[in-house]
Amino acid sequence: MKGLYLVEPIVAIYAFASFLVFPLVQQYVYRRLWQELTNTTYPVADDISRCATNSSNHSSYHEEVQKAASLFSLYSELFSMIPSLIVTLILVAYSDHRGRKITIILPLVGSLIYTISFLAISFFELNLYLLIASNFVSSLFGGVGTLLGGCFSYIADLCEDGKQKTLRMAGVDMVIGLLSGVASLSTGYFLRAAGFNWPFFTSSLFQFANLLYAIFVLEETMRPPDPLLAPEGPSRPAMQKLVYGVYQLFAAASRRRNTLVVLLLLTFTFYCFANMGGMSMITLYELNEPLCWSEILIGYGSALSTIVFITSFIGVSVFSRCLGNGTIVFIGLLSVMSGLVMVAFAKTTLMMFLVRVPMLLAIMPAPVLRSMMSKAVSKSEQGALFACVAFLESLSSNVAFAVFSSLYAATVAWYSGFCFLLAAGLCLIPMALLGAVGLVGPDEPKEAEPLLSGEETDPEDDVPSV
Repeated sequence: MKGLYLVEPIVAIYAFASFLVFPLVQQYVYRRLWQELTNTTYPVADDISRCATNSSNHSSYHEEVQKAASLFSLYSELFSMIPSLIVTLILVAYSDHRGRKITIILPLVGSLIYTISFLAISFFELNLYLLIASNFVSSLFGGVGTLLGGCFSYIADLCEDGKQKTLRMAGVDMVIGLLSGVASLSTGYFLRAAGFNWPFFTSSLFQFANLLYAIFVLEETMRPPDPLLAPEGPSRPAMQKLVYGVYQLFAAASRRRNTLVVLLLLTFTFYCFANMGGMSMITLYELNEPLCWSEILIGYGSALSTIVFITSFIGVSVFSRCLGNGTIVFIGLLSVMSGLVMVAFAKTTLMMFLVRVPMLLAIMPAPVLRSMMSKAVSKSEQGALFACVAFLESLSSNVAFAVFSSLYAATVAWYSGFCFLLAAGLCLIPMALLGAVGLVGPDEPKEAEPLLSGEETDPEDDVPSV
């Protein structure tokens, strides 16, 4: 059977399987904590809001469970963050030498372990904190950062044209949003009709099928060098090669290119921190008063977020014809900021649905920034670059989740929308960094040749391109 050079099916199935479970994780934890802390049955209602029948006791219950649920999320992220970051940096950098598939296959193994563990905990009603342990074990195989880092490196290997690279990376983001939205829409009905166990089981089947595709169907773009044909030079241990690859990304380039790449990395990091920090608390915000959304409404809200990915892809496709990359990123940051401000003041179901309108272009910065960084380095440095990108994306996302979970727990009693206003304010940082990128200025693209043993290059010959 002839293999395929398509990672989009892997990303699509992974997004569907993950978001079939992801909205249920917080709801499952929320319901278990509600039963443990209040000794009452979790209130399930078919109407739009459960708050209509809430007494003052239920209001205090909501605050107590909200704090416990956000802290549980904090502990879960902290235990999985460090191993996931280390594995991401090692595997994606290693893919420059031994191929991209390892960065795709191992995270899929970790995801399969996590969903099976979640199914066992739900089915047998095991201790809730075993979820933290299963999250830690799955992080040893990498995570979504490792998978996306490998997929974007894979795409960079296949695309020669910069515009094609931008559009295909934006297409991956759109696929994530589209399939995650479809999965999120079905979770509410799935949960109400069959409980938690069947969605977890279905997700496990999809993860297993995805793993088979990655192993047996997906072709490799990078071939390990033949040791008989490799140029003579000092051999290095595997770990030293990994560190050396990231080191060479900056050591062999001009100061101007390094400044550009560092500024773009910082812009991407602060964008991920602000966007992920604000968005990660939306489900808890929707469960809290005065919204008190049911699982059906949460599914509708998550599905509407699909439109954001589609419109962001259309925005990149249209704006790339007439606007510069920096302007496209700036428009996307304004979209994130305006949407988060609107969330902070949304107190009705209609307003919470309308939040998605100003955020229609909120995903545009991610693929454009990745493409800008990818075009600034040579083909032999794509794995090292996307190792740094995936590492910083995972770090910023995990730290944002931890920070905003603890912040939400501390502020939910007096103003539950505070963390969204803070996230909107933090968008000013990547905007300022984007201005600094504009001052550095783009030059004509020039691919740097990979260094051979004993060769030297003039740093001024390596000119950055955006």
